[in-house]
Amino acid sequence: MATEQFPADLTQATWFKSSKSGPNCDNCVEVAYVTGAVGVRDSKDKQGPALVFGPADWDAFVAGARNGVFDRA
Repeated sequence: MATEQFPADLTQATWFKSSKSGPNCDNCVEVAYVTGAVGVRDSKDKQGPALVFGPADWDAFVAGARNGVFDRA
């Protein structure tokens, strides 16, 4: 769940895409790790808003994705 319980300064964050994304992928999700938070944004709108998650929420999401929790039947 995205949260606004803490401010996260993402202005100096180093954003990255999945290693599964191609080098020219402009339609991807980018992630940045900063102290105490994880930012997620649309690669097409780098100046737009970012979702901010706490590390535990992000870890739960990644674990769920790896375990097929979000796969469509």
